Amino acid sequence: MSYTTTVRMEWVQQWMADKREPHTIEEELRLLGLGADHIEEHLSEYKKLRHSKRLTTGFIWLGIGAFLGFVSCVLSLTNPFPALYFWILYGLTSVAITLIFVGLYFIFED
Repeated sequence: MSYTTTVRMEWVQQWMADKREPHTIEEELRLLGLGADHIEEHLSEYKKLRHSKRLTTGFIWLGIGAFLGFVSCVLSLTNPFPALYFWILYGLTSVAITLIFVGLYFIFED
């Protein structure tokens, strides 16, 4: 006999808003009297949602960094402002690379 379980998404959304740690969520669910399998389902859904949010944030940072790098490349090649050439070449490119690495951190670090 199989039991169907449903994850209460309003709880998961509230935990995301409160930025709770998984061990505190586990303790809270244990106090509510849920079984181990229900607790594991809720925790996996919370972790999945948290990872999805980090991926979205990471790709936004990557996009901004890539766009800034492209602008830096175009401005370095066309040289429309000769007095600002080195600021664009080294400064703007460095900022773009930094933003890209911030995005990669959000994507790959857990």
